[in-house]
Amino acid sequence: MQKDDSKLFWSILISVNIVLAGIFVFAGTDKTDYSVNQKKNSHLIGVSYMTMNNEFYKIMSEEINARVDAEGDRVILRDPALDADRQIRQIGEMLDAGADVLVITPVDWESLTSVLQRARKEGVYVVVVDSNVYDEELVDCTITSDNYNAGRIIGEYFLTQCRKAKLVIMTHETAKSGQDRVEGFLDAVEDCAGIQVVSKIECEGQTEIAMPRLQKEISSGLVFDNVFCLNDLAAVGVVAALDESQMLDQVDVYGVDASPDSKALIYEGMMKASAAQFPTEIGSEAADVIYRLLKGEKVSRHVLTPVKLITKENVEEFGIDRWQ
Repeated sequence: MQKDDSKLFWSILISVNIVLAGIFVFAGTDKTDYSVNQKKNSHLIGVSYMTMNNEFYKIMSEEINARVDAEGDRVILRDPALDADRQIRQIGEMLDAGADVLVITPVDWESLTSVLQRARKEGVYVVVVDSNVYDEELVDCTITSDNYNAGRIIGEYFLTQCRKAKLVIMTHETAKSGQDRVEGFLDAVEDCAGIQVVSKIECEGQTEIAMPRLQKEISSGLVFDNVFCLNDLAAVGVVAALDESQMLDQVDVYGVDASPDSKALIYEGMMKASAAQFPTEIGSEAADVIYRLLKGEKVSRHVLTPVKLITKENVEEFGIDRWQ
């Protein structure tokens, strides 16, 4: 990619991400129900992901909404926009509205105990998706990708590419999924004496936070040659920062998600690898669990969906322009 084309590419991409973030936040505050074929005595499903500026959650939500609509029930979706206090307040409002089931991705995995205790007391089912909560005894089912293994397979691949590195880690410390991915990666590389972690940067898994925070480290003179990102939104921000500083040919970037953006970057040689998650599968599993719970059936307390390594060698097999 030529320098001018690269800058144009990133200018367009970041602008689109910002616009989409605004659209999703606006949609998340809509107080209308999503279902149009509601039955008498319909069930109310309250949904709260950690943010709606991530296409991953939109795809999961589409799977759940389609099943709820087919059943003649109702969905209320709220967007906490990465604000833990707002998420607690919004979940409380869903309980006030008479929610029968809560579907939650926690902003802060330790913050929801009190509101989940209330849900348990009121007999409301709780399904957690994508990232765990601290007290899983308050949850009927937790459905996530194998987040630890996502980090680990990236770490194992990383060691096939280099045995000596000055490494930056982009983190999201309040999300258990982010913690697990970083742990898996570091466990995979810990026995390699040539790997040195020179900085951990909290970015909340967001493009618009990762980019300026890495730029700040670059401006400070930090020396590094590889970056592991807890997700691909962060990886997109990292690549943009590196491109702005003309460092893309000096630094390799690794992520988790295999989003369409990151797959395009892998295909173009601007990222090394990502671990693929399957949001359609998670959403479909969550929808199934919701209705098994409402029927009084037993469900598994934990469901792990598999992850797969995506590199330039196999990226086209997964469809570059769409989620898998």
